[in-house]
Amino acid sequence: MVPALYDCVVAHARTAPIRHAFRHRTYMWLVDLDALPRIPRALRPLARFDTRDHFTGTAQGIREGLDAYLATRGVRLDGGRVLMLAHARVLGYVFNPLTLYWCHDRSGALVCVVAEVHNTYRQRHCYLLRPDATGRAEVAKDFPVSPFFPVDGHYRMRLPEPGERLDVTVQLERDGQRPFTATLRGRRRPATPAALLRAAAGHPWSTAAVTAGIRHHGIRLLLRGLPVQPRPDRPGPDGGATPPSGRPLRCPAGAAPAPAPVPVRQEGIAP
Repeated sequence: MVPALYDCVVAHARTAPIRHAFRHRTYMWLVDLDALPRIPRALRPLARFDTRDHFTGTAQGIREGLDAYLATRGVRLDGGRVLMLAHARVLGYVFNPLTLYWCHDRSGALVCVVAEVHNTYRQRHCYLLRPDATGRAEVAKDFPVSPFFPVDGHYRMRLPEPGERLDVTVQLERDGQRPFTATLRGRRRPATPAALLRAAAGHPWSTAAVTAGIRHHGIRLLLRGLPVQPRPDRPGPDGGATPPSGRPLRCPAGAAPAPAPVPVRQEGIAP
């Protein structure tokens, strides 16, 4: 099942205060944090999983960063499996608006889902979610994402664990209305070298395209007269944000500072 690549369609629909919608094709990885893909040397520029791109960016590995975050919330997985859905670095660059972690205990039961959000101010924030049997969860919004929405309301999410299909929905609810909905749909394929080459050829520099698309649609909304909310000047309350300078802030409260990140060895696409 993992590692796997998902050919994805990302769709955003804004209904208030003005209507605006778009669809974007890309691809994403589903990986086991304890068995990250080993990428052939020639293909490493097309896929790299870097510790500094997640959580505080200072842990020894992504799994260690996740465990440190969960520890601040009183959650212990005791070595249970964690699946991460994310973009990998492509040509040295990545931007993950949303990274999802399905966290299991040793028996394989789902304990929680962590939604790690990045905004265009180079800040990060995590939401700890407890989905029900249908994969649905709710959480108060307490981190700025779109510059056109204030930090209020709450999210309704549908986060079933990916299988043959990927089907994720995030809705923002404010004052009894749902002015924004994002969906992520995809189909799984084995993460072979050939599949990676096809995905990269079909979506050149896919991670940079994500950032370019966000800015393109932001400019369109500005030109349509949508007002921008005041820019945030503080990190998210989980302490895992990074300021506009890009320098990582402190470790999550209660967690000891971790050593500098070390390179992830990647040799061939295999668990």
